[in-house]
Amino acid sequence: MTVWLLGDHLHPSHHVLDGADRVLMVEATDFAGRRPYHPQKLGLVFAAMRHARDARREAGYDVEYRRADTFGDALDAHFEAHPGDDLRLMRPPTHGAAARLRDLVESRGGSLTLVEDDRFRCPPDAFDEWDSAEDEFRHENFYRWMRRRDDVLLDGDDPVGGQWNYDESNRETPPADWSPPPVPRYDPDDLTRDTLGWVAETFDTWGEIGGFAWPVTREEALDALDHFVTHRLPNFGPYQDAMVGGEWALAHSLLSASLNLGLLRPGEVVDAAVEAWERDAAPIESVEGFVRQVLGWREFMRHVYRRTMPDLTDGDVLDRSRSLPPLYYGEGTQMRCLDEAVSHVYERGYAHHIERLMVLSNFATLYGADPHELTEWFQFGFVDAYHWVTAPNVLGMGTFATDAFTSKPYVSSGNYIDRMSDHCDACPYDVDATTGDDACPFNALYWAFLNDHESTLRGTGRMGLMYSHVDDKSADEWAAIRERVARIRERAAAGTL
Repeated sequence: MTVWLLGDHLHPSHHVLDGADRVLMVEATDFAGRRPYHPQKLGLVFAAMRHARDARREAGYDVEYRRADTFGDALDAHFEAHPGDDLRLMRPPTHGAAARLRDLVESRGGSLTLVEDDRFRCPPDAFDEWDSAEDEFRHENFYRWMRRRDDVLLDGDDPVGGQWNYDESNRETPPADWSPPPVPRYDPDDLTRDTLGWVAETFDTWGEIGGFAWPVTREEALDALDHFVTHRLPNFGPYQDAMVGGEWALAHSLLSASLNLGLLRPGEVVDAAVEAWERDAAPIESVEGFVRQVLGWREFMRHVYRRTMPDLTDGDVLDRSRSLPPLYYGEGTQMRCLDEAVSHVYERGYAHHIERLMVLSNFATLYGADPHELTEWFQFGFVDAYHWVTAPNVLGMGTFATDAFTSKPYVSSGNYIDRMSDHCDACPYDVDATTGDDACPFNALYWAFLNDHESTLRGTGRMGLMYSHVDDKSADEWAAIRERVARIRERAAAGTL
């Protein structure tokens, strides 16, 4: 029996390793040529795999590490050496992957046994049992159920502090004299440097590879967790929705890539945060906000994806088809918030969740970009992106291409960005203006979006107040808004916004 570890199955204690005679790891590169992936994403995946290979060997496992163009090529070589072998694999969360891998194995005379993926806290049968008592997918209900199920931040059956969430306390912007905690750096060793050099020479990529400093080993990931809990968690809650010019990390954990690679488990990450609160090293507002992201949202996305695919990625309830403007691909823009967010992705393969939702996705949504192209952009541009998490986040929360689990689009005018950032103060566009050449593009796009999709959105979620403002606008105001929107789209498409 051989245990097959995929490139994101890198924890040293995955339960699938129990009793393993042999470990198979396949470094397949064909996928990397299908999209212009960020070089730091490819470098992270391949370097982490190679380090995990060496660590498993040092732990006494017989590891066969096969480098090939495709899984099929690697399996040809494996079954030539081990005819009729039984492979054991944690079920991958990407839709259709398990069936494809089973076909590859069985067509070569082997067998494939699938076991539960222990990179998540909530197994499918538990989620399905919870959902059977619900009328619809709603994250808040699931999150509270998970808190009770795993006994996290509870006082009996109630939440500690008397509140399930502290969102209202976690929408502050830092004062001018606040400095974010230092960002941990993990300088590449020889193996990682060699891997990064190979990536740069081999693949057509988008983004910068210099400055790579992501954790690539279990030890580095644990250090990153400790660094977050010690230095960043105390300030995480209040400023988690803030954006500050020149700051890409603020107090965010930067642990998503390590979690999705399997270098960290969600349980140990949640436990570390809760223990910080228990010893008064971090406030409940910060700890609950972080627990919500990991125990709540991450688990919820995995299962919403599982339950709604393939319908999740079919079509768009708002029927948008414009191409993403060149600014997403590095052409630049005078809009400071967008320019900073795209630069963060280009330079590091990362932007924090508010930049993803309220800048990058918000603008694409209002602009009328094809949400599936935006999903592809997130997929190749972010170091922590995998289809199971990118598709529901972008198509549901980010663009409202599907209403499978969201009740309204998360869109805003420039007012939100002005409230949660310092970008507008240094931006040549006027955040207080809707029309005219110097008006913030978000404003006219926002009102046109509401008007264009009124038949779908009026009465949806909490949109009533916004549509009362739509109703108040005069014919002359709408004419000016339409003129401004046409100019914005023309300039954006030409790369001159």
